[in-house]
Amino acid sequence: MSQSATIKPVSTALTVYPILFAISIVHMLNDTMQSAIPALFPVLRESLSLTYGQIGWISFAMNITASVFQPLVGLYSDVRPRPYILPLGVCFTLIGIVMLAYAPFYAFILVAVTSIGLGSAVFHPESSRVAYLAAGDRRGLAQSIFQVGGNIGTSLGPLMSALIFIPLGQHSVVWFAIAAIIAILIQFYVAKWYGSQDLRPRPKRPAAKPVSSEAGVNSGLSKRKVGLAITVLVLLLFSKNVYSISISSFYTFFLMDHYGVAKDTAQWYVFAFLAAAAVGTFFGGPAADKYGRKNIIWLSILGAAPFSLLLPYANMFWSVVLVILAGFIMSSSFAIIVVYAQELLPGKVGLVSGLFFGLSFGLGGLGSAVLGNFADQAGIAAIMQICSYLPLIGLLTVFLPKDEALRN
Repeated sequence: MSQSATIKPVSTALTVYPILFAISIVHMLNDTMQSAIPALFPVLRESLSLTYGQIGWISFAMNITASVFQPLVGLYSDVRPRPYILPLGVCFTLIGIVMLAYAPFYAFILVAVTSIGLGSAVFHPESSRVAYLAAGDRRGLAQSIFQVGGNIGTSLGPLMSALIFIPLGQHSVVWFAIAAIIAILIQFYVAKWYGSQDLRPRPKRPAAKPVSSEAGVNSGLSKRKVGLAITVLVLLLFSKNVYSISISSFYTFFLMDHYGVAKDTAQWYVFAFLAAAAVGTFFGGPAADKYGRKNIIWLSILGAAPFSLLLPYANMFWSVVLVILAGFIMSSSFAIIVVYAQELLPGKVGLVSGLFFGLSFGLGGLGSAVLGNFADQAGIAAIMQICSYLPLIGLLTVFLPKDEALRN
């Protein structure tokens, strides 16, 4: 999600809560529709006789579309903000939802989820900018309100699968067109407010002035140290996202194949993981402010390792406990990783945000495709066992500079 350096909040004191809650509701609706894709996997696997590899490519198609187009949309709107693209983005999602509900074959599903991915790519950068504009002097709170909507929407996917998709089938997805229409109407309201703000195009840059050879101007860190730290953060993001996609896309099948759990029951375990992740995201930021960003990054990635390592071998009772603990602890890291990277590269907030949010989608999609194809060869149990080691990548946190080094 990209934020323009040229747009000023409406006031240094006034926070426009109606706009913040409106955009958070749309975020919830958008991510609910997006989460319908993995929630539909058990139904599609049975109705279309899909392999794990094909299921992985469905997730890849949506996520890679969002990953590629999101920075481009952010860059475009940085140069010249366009309020009208707010409802336009949800229109792409609406088209994708209707196509997905009536997709008769695999290739049609890929086209449908690509349209949903494009809608997500248009939605996130401009909606994040709206949250920035409406924040006043409470930007942290504004982003929290905006993000909570998305987290709630994502966690609803498994519930939809258990209560709607599995009993009613693929065509039941079409009812989410109502959610898309509601989101479009809200976006028109938001766009009207957005258009009334001072949305001046970014002025052309003057000739570049010589800069220090040290990349971390404010942090006092050398280019080499900044580069190493950014590389570590990307690897931490990789471990978090690929592990999360292994749970959200494949854990249902693991429970069904190895414990004989019914499809709808298995979805409740995935819901437990995602709901815990939503709660963990809420607590991660304040904890980092109090105890230090590097310390919470340590905890959020490496701290999940004991639970992830035990999960593939646990019985049904302990699986619930472990999946909740792993989801809660691991989820707190993403916002902190982004803020940490922004402090490593002062003055490049938009670039860092676009890079890490784009990577978040891209790594999830690529991981899903690779894991799906590997599951066809080695089995679903092997996937869960291998992915359980991913949080150990958190050991690389030792190479991150201390918080004090960024403030000096």
